[in-house]
Amino acid sequence: MPADLAVIGLGHLGLPLAQAAVAAGIETVGYDTDPRPVAELAAGRTPVDGSLTPSDVRRMLSGGFRPTTNPTELGRVRTAVICAPTPLGPDRTLDLSAVGEAARALAARLRPHTTVLLESPAGPGTTEGFLRTILEEGSGLRAGRDFHLAYSPTRLDPGSRTHGLANTPKVIGGLTPACTESAAAFYGRLTDKVVRARGPREAETVKLLETNFRHVNIALVNEMAVLCHDLGVDLWDVIRCAETKPFGFQAFRPGPGVGGHGVPMDPSYLPHAGRTPGHPLRMVGLAQEINGRMPQYVIQRCATLLNEHGKSARGARVLLLGVTYKPDHADQESSPATEIACRLMDLGATVSYQDPHVLDWRVRDVPVPRADSLYEAAAQADLTVLLQHHRTYDLQGLAVKAQLLLDTRGASPAGAAYRL
Repeated sequence: MPADLAVIGLGHLGLPLAQAAVAAGIETVGYDTDPRPVAELAAGRTPVDGSLTPSDVRRMLSGGFRPTTNPTELGRVRTAVICAPTPLGPDRTLDLSAVGEAARALAARLRPHTTVLLESPAGPGTTEGFLRTILEEGSGLRAGRDFHLAYSPTRLDPGSRTHGLANTPKVIGGLTPACTESAAAFYGRLTDKVVRARGPREAETVKLLETNFRHVNIALVNEMAVLCHDLGVDLWDVIRCAETKPFGFQAFRPGPGVGGHGVPMDPSYLPHAGRTPGHPLRMVGLAQEINGRMPQYVIQRCATLLNEHGKSARGARVLLLGVTYKPDHADQESSPATEIACRLMDLGATVSYQDPHVLDWRVRDVPVPRADSLYEAAAQADLTVLLQHHRTYDLQGLAVKAQLLLDTRGASPAGAAYRL
């Protein structure tokens, strides 16, 4: 059976898009070269922690969603959206190998008049350079003439109760005006507002700006956290007051590090034609350096607190609360909790954790003991460290039970815990 849409890549990017498309009544197939997520979805289970619930998956299946590893399905759709992962490689460039693999599978079966969209994070020039070349060489068709090609940056806020695909404006940039309008016609079925960029490079750079904006501003408040601690100033009160300004200020809050799927990018490390040698974004590089120091700063604070209370980090029992990268969500992508646990172990501490969204956590391929009773574990631990503030945590009660509580999120009541 032909379908309106193929979502290529059934991870944290592709599944929410497929869910929205099925809910909008769009016949959708989900393609992935990895049989594991396809099998999980076909069985009514979610392959990505926190992305969808099993009931979400069952509703998608009952709505006609078809997960598959069969690439022939890609030749039967009107629209194909590539949502393959693009992790940051060891050389700090985005790894486009999964995007290339997806493009080659699609190109071999690409039909005229198909609309091809890229949503994976990519540097400026990727769509009209890297992706276009693979699609044209593999299909014999010309982008902008025989098929439509456009880029649309993903804007996901996992676990958010207020911002979903429907009420988040969708930016699109097509290779030609006709490509842009074809993409707008598709996304107009899913979202309330479509914003047209001048072209794919502009749309790609939107993602670059949005991600760098977050990291740079988090780096600023992380530096302020260290400074305010040294000065004896309550940073959280400073932020509370500053965010009352109705213009020119947006509140960001410090933490033990920066997690998430979006990675900050310096143009010096952009792939292909997007490179700008000699013109680095020095602010972005500095932000990465500052944010990268935060796990070590947390360890320093832990060791100091233990020492002030007559205990050594070696042999100390440390309980970590919240090991995901954002609150009330199971996604652990780039969570600073892993590095913090490793550093504590290197100091000789005995580490355990508690997280209502993570039932099994491994560090260095070794399982970390999970506390069943939060209050009991906090009472037994020499130090409890709040790394992520999940809604289920009663911080007032926790502060009473814990021997020592370090709050890296500023979520506990004033005076109830030591703050970052």
